[in-house]
Amino acid sequence: MGKVTGFLEIDRQEQKYQPAADRIRHFREFVIPLEEAEVRRQAARCMDCGIPYCHGPHGCPVNNQIPDWNDLVHAGDWEEAARDLHSTNNFPEMTGRICPAPCEEACTLNLEDIPVTIKAIEQAVADRAFQEGWIRPEPPQRKTGKRIAVVGSGPAGLAGAQQLARAGHDVHLYEREPNAGGLLRYGIPDFKMEKHYIDVRVAQMQAEGVTFHFGVSIGKDMTADELIEGHDAVLLGCGAERPRDPQIPGMDLEGVHYAMPYLVQQNRRIGGEDLGDEAPILAGGKHVVVIGGGDTASDCIGTAFRQGAVAVTQLDIRPVPPQRENKLLVWPYWPTKLRTSSSQAEGVEREFSAATIAIEGRHGRARRVRCMRVDEQREPIEGTDFHIRADLVLLAIGFAGPVEEGLLEQLPLERDARTNVKADDISYLTSHPKVWVAGDMRRGQSLVVWAIREGRQAAHAIDKTLMGESALPR
Repeated sequence: MGKVTGFLEIDRQEQKYQPAADRIRHFREFVIPLEEAEVRRQAARCMDCGIPYCHGPHGCPVNNQIPDWNDLVHAGDWEEAARDLHSTNNFPEMTGRICPAPCEEACTLNLEDIPVTIKAIEQAVADRAFQEGWIRPEPPQRKTGKRIAVVGSGPAGLAGAQQLARAGHDVHLYEREPNAGGLLRYGIPDFKMEKHYIDVRVAQMQAEGVTFHFGVSIGKDMTADELIEGHDAVLLGCGAERPRDPQIPGMDLEGVHYAMPYLVQQNRRIGGEDLGDEAPILAGGKHVVVIGGGDTASDCIGTAFRQGAVAVTQLDIRPVPPQRENKLLVWPYWPTKLRTSSSQAEGVEREFSAATIAIEGRHGRARRVRCMRVDEQREPIEGTDFHIRADLVLLAIGFAGPVEEGLLEQLPLERDARTNVKADDISYLTSHPKVWVAGDMRRGQSLVVWAIREGRQAAHAIDKTLMGESALPR
């Protein structure tokens, strides 16, 4: 590495945030980027490990060559660092913002709780590439004559479509929404990732030969048979949007909603999209209870504060995690430990070991949530009842699998035990000989970076099947 002793001489420096009192007044990104000189110093901390777990199976799902571009950043060769980064990741400006950074957990320096700031460096490289105009279309030198359909423009669909177009195929991407991005656009709040990054990538992909068909729902506006008959191959990247049903009494009360419609509606507002006949779901002036402990719950918390919630309480059935993991037992794997997201740091009240027993109301409206403490088996403990005031209850407890209506009704593909579309992670081929699947629709609810990986690998598999060989990276 360029600075062999950097990890001994340079302290870890993280990105700063705007103060919570300021950032909850808007929906824009609030991370304060590191100065260029500091980014180069942080890259110099990469310690030339014998085995760089950060970009192996324990760290980065897309196998970013992290030590290589850290070295290039330290040397000031930003353009080559951007080229290296894009060789494994189609959208590093997105993962640099919203990935939870398992690479940092797998960093050797994390044994001392001071991992390299990989995520911040990745974002800096990607943003520099945008600023310098290095993000340019890469159209193929020749066309194959093969026509491929991609269904869904989330991260798996976008990554797969871009790779297939660069291989020379005629790619048609079908998206039921009026704009591309899927969960990236409609599920993730703007304060975590502004949507102009998606727009730039769409323009790049269009210049590379991808044709976007917006407002087209397969199974409704076009049948599954028409889709398959009109293309040489079909890649499904429709996600896993069916919410898990908690079967809590009081779910039918006014003011009780699943998390995703709430987040989608706010993202439509910011994007200037028409909400149609949807009743507005707003947290302004309300006591909000968010049920669930994951990223979606945090997104609901941050959105509620920005809408002017009086108070926000988060209910998590899990016990309080340890402040610090036992490194010798779990490293380099993702550890269970107490984490506080930027949204949680804005003032949420967190209740652990809390089961939601019922949502209680008056005159058809939610008024409070009845809870009980749970034991180690997550069973309610008698006599531990407590109530939390709630004018708005948001359920963020995960997803049960892909949506059943429409496409999957018309295309009865084989499923796994969790109702996901069944396919292995080598061929990505479903039980239909012309249909492949990638992302959450195959693996279940997961990270954006995993969806990008699967979209890329599925593109390789499709290209190899159609052409006999493939030059696409796997």
